[in-house]
Amino acid sequence: MSSTISSSTPVTQVRPDTAHVVPLLIAGHGTRSGQGVEQFAAFVEQVRGRLAADGVEVAGGFIELAPPPLTDAVGGLVAAGHRRLAVVPLVLVAAGHGKGDIPAAMARETIRHPGLDYVYGRPLWPHPALLTALEERIERQLAGWARADVTVVLVGRGSTDPDANAEVAKAARLLWEGRGFAGVETSFISLAEPSVPQALRRARLLGARRIVVAPYFLFAGVLPHRITQQSHEWAAAQPGVEVRVAGLLGDAPSLVDVVLERYAEALAGDIRMNCDTCLYRVALPGVADRVGAPQRPHDHPHDPTEPHGHGHAVDEPGEGHGHD
Repeated sequence: MSSTISSSTPVTQVRPDTAHVVPLLIAGHGTRSGQGVEQFAAFVEQVRGRLAADGVEVAGGFIELAPPPLTDAVGGLVAAGHRRLAVVPLVLVAAGHGKGDIPAAMARETIRHPGLDYVYGRPLWPHPALLTALEERIERQLAGWARADVTVVLVGRGSTDPDANAEVAKAARLLWEGRGFAGVETSFISLAEPSVPQALRRARLLGARRIVVAPYFLFAGVLPHRITQQSHEWAAAQPGVEVRVAGLLGDAPSLVDVVLERYAEALAGDIRMNCDTCLYRVALPGVADRVGAPQRPHDHPHDPTEPHGHGHAVDEPGEGHGHD
């Protein structure tokens, strides 16, 4: 049975009394896509506008690849007199960036700015509001197709962290439940399988003839572009199968709501993390050597205090990227 799409999926609206004194720092990964950088900046501005009436300062920065670097965002808040920050990682799953890279970058900032303290929020995860936004983007591609005839292929970034990959699989299952699609397949664009072509092939073998590929990404970049490219290339060689690609999530108004929710949680100390399958705490098959591994920050090309011998020569993982 098809569900009714509603952009009013409930998001907890929590405004602690102390919120106005603690600025919000939005931490992104970074991209070589100029469009992606612009989309991130526009999003930070949206959040700033939402919190302006409460007197909450908002800043955003990247841990690598593109300006503004996170260190500049932190420096600006410190220069404004702030000594305590609330940091929200703008990532959909708790992979290497959310678990290690951003906290390591913030640890470096506390050394650069003695007396600086911060609280750290949860990743976005498959929040119901984001699943609704994903459903809306899939719906825009149906154009007369009945949901019961449509298989969705949800494409995550992919990670060497099994826990992060499992979160994408969870999002796929939650997207399937109660929404009337014929099925939802999980896939990844880098570092994990099934790949996009593998997931499309599986869908076809299960009888799918109408497929919507849904990138599980916020903003433009190398990997979302690759998803579209691979989807169209596969479809061109498959007569009788129609494939369409849904839009990204970064322009969803509900994304601002979710970030504000994570901000409020961080201030209240309500950090509901699942550590039972964290590869830094539990010896999982194939990655047992990463238990207790030290977390080191990236060298940002726009950080004048850091050397620039970092091995990341590309936008996102999967093209010479040595980790998640």
